[in-house]
Amino acid sequence: MNRLKEKLGPSKDYIYKYLFIDKTPIYLVFSEVLSSGSDINEIILKRLTLLNKKQLKDLKNYLPANNIKEIEEEEITTYINKGFLVCIVKGKIYSIEMRQTLERGITTIESELSINGPKDSFSENFNTNLGLIRRRIKSDQLWWEEIEIGKSSQTKIGIIYMNDIVEKDLPEKVKERLKKIDIDGIIDSNYLKEELESDNHSFFPTLISTERPDRVSMSLLEGKVAILVDMSSYVLILPNFFIDYFHTTDDYYQKSGNTTFIRLIRMIAFFIAIFIPAYYIAVTTYNHDSIPLSLLLLLKAQRVSVPFPAVVEALFMIASFEILRESDIRMSSTTGSAISILGGIILGDAAVSAGIMSPIMIIIIALSSIAGFVFTSIELVNAIRMYRIIFLFLACTLGIYGIYLGTVFLLYKLITLSSFGKPYLAPFSPFIKTEQKDAIIKTKNKGVKYRNPLLTKNKIRGEYK
Repeated sequence: MNRLKEKLGPSKDYIYKYLFIDKTPIYLVFSEVLSSGSDINEIILKRLTLLNKKQLKDLKNYLPANNIKEIEEEEITTYINKGFLVCIVKGKIYSIEMRQTLERGITTIESELSINGPKDSFSENFNTNLGLIRRRIKSDQLWWEEIEIGKSSQTKIGIIYMNDIVEKDLPEKVKERLKKIDIDGIIDSNYLKEELESDNHSFFPTLISTERPDRVSMSLLEGKVAILVDMSSYVLILPNFFIDYFHTTDDYYQKSGNTTFIRLIRMIAFFIAIFIPAYYIAVTTYNHDSIPLSLLLLLKAQRVSVPFPAVVEALFMIASFEILRESDIRMSSTTGSAISILGGIILGDAAVSAGIMSPIMIIIIALSSIAGFVFTSIELVNAIRMYRIIFLFLACTLGIYGIYLGTVFLLYKLITLSSFGKPYLAPFSPFIKTEQKDAIIKTKNKGVKYRNPLLTKNKIRGEYK
């Protein structure tokens, strides 16, 4: 006990109790902020006072606790900091689970709004999150493995997969990559992203972070792996493909025709978000003959009173829009919308009236930025923003030829990118015939009949090369 007190230091939340029952000394140690004091009093202490000396020799058979086991002295502090009650009696050390409920309950989805689907979302409790998945997949082939990461936090990580569907090597690759992570603490699942994407040298993300249990369940049935992190309400899904960002969970709750149309809109929005500002700069600066003369004269007339070059004007507008977006995110919901309206309408109108900005440039940048927000993944939005600026500089130096070069570079990055050894542009490169039923044109639901042969054990011969 003296060694334990010295190790735990002067912290006042650690409670030490000494009992003497039937001439047997008993020591109890727990953290009052992590353990439930009322459960300890009502369940453990009352029961201990009824035991005799013979029964105290083996508490596992006489205490009404669902998780009690004998541990070593080196493990005492670990279990105390996990909310366990440690009981020392007759040279034996027992850990008894008496955790305090510190997390919020199941709430509605916030970052990925559900239109027609279920509204429940993950919470910060590991068991609750696992239960939300098991409620949807009632199969004994839903397996999960546990590891701990973080020297100080010792965070529980769960690797979840469908054993009868997933490719055999994939869970092992994920586990090996996680075990290599050497860090003091894991506070959220996003801490793992940088380590898991260590081989990704592109702006595009190769992992999906989601708070929707239905999306995780669909991905597991496709042969993917999910990573649950204790105290995090977001679950990681891997491997991830580029086409996955053009799909949403609600796509599978609507008619195929509507879903196909919306996916085409997302594809158009992706190209608008990246190429429209660069193309405008190119045609107004170098390539005047690429648009009709009447349209060119109209665009030039709007820039007569603007004292800045088009590229400077575009960069200023992009920076202003990003500042407004960041202030809207960081401010409270009551004042954030007011700031957006003030900046977007009043300042924009004032800039045009003062002759600092042209109306067409405000339209171009606003359309490009809004098109980028079609996607729920903040990592993809950031990638679009970076490539928008890259294409902008290429257009202002080389015109449309620079846009061609940038497009070739973008395709090269996408084609050579992989996620845990899987090609990022699948099912287009390599071409997988069965997956075309749910790539852009939706004709089936996930997990009904066909599965991506890149992810599953049973690869279909001849479907991809």
